Amino acid sequence: MMTDKKNRPVFLDLRRIRLPVVAVLSIAHRITGVAMCLAIPFIIYLLGLSLRDAQGYAQALAILDNPIIRVLAVFLSWALSHHFLAGIRFLLIDMEIGVEPDAARRSARLVNAAGLIVPVLLAVVWL
Repeated sequence: MMTDKKNRPVFLDLRRIRLPVVAVLSIAHRITGVAMCLAIPFIIYLLGLSLRDAQGYAQALAILDNPIIRVLAVFLSWALSHHFLAGIRFLLIDMEIGVEPDAARRSARLVNAAGLIVPVLLAVVWL
């Protein structure tokens, strides 16, 4: 039995834990990969519908005109841009470019910021 207070389990307040920017990038890279995989069946359905005939194309446009679908499309554009840029960063790290802690943090911040540019532009133009 534990009588010493130093050996007791520590209560972690998950709202107070601050992850390093590199960890946030890595977690977001995984989340965007899963999101894009889950979106593949819907994207294939829309593509097939739009290529079927003129009426199917109009149906696909009507589906894409839904506000919820537009928000999901903006999210997927973020997922694609972030996943692509983070993937390039991970490939460079595999080649031992930017492995130093300061360079890794800078590149992680750059990828996080650059990954937001595409969906912001899409949201401004499309929504």
